[in-house]
Amino acid sequence: MSEVIDPPETDYQRVQRSQEFQDLRSRFRRFVFPMTGLFFAWYLIYVLLAAYAHDFMSTRVTGNITVGLLFGLGQFVSTFAITMIYAAWANRRQDAVADKLRRHIELGEVR
Repeated sequence: MSEVIDPPETDYQRVQRSQEFQDLRSRFRRFVFPMTGLFFAWYLIYVLLAAYAHDFMSTRVTGNITVGLLFGLGQFVSTFAITMIYAAWANRRQDAVADKLRRHIELGEVR
């Protein structure tokens, strides 16, 4: 009977096991999950108000501009704001570490 031999560990697997990668991933999750939850809650509130608070959403703010229209436009604004916040955060907190890990893989310096 032949013995099954596990394939050698790849550079990617070694990086994935590293503390540096685990910290990178943890920081990513601590930022992205709450931000996603916040945006989803904001979107859900908008949808629920549009469905069940017609009088409130049709309240005129000025001219033909209603609360519902402002909330709807706010969805676009918040999407762009979240994107800009994430890009700035990633540039400051993630990209340098990710680039370092990528260079280690490309140069074969993974321990």
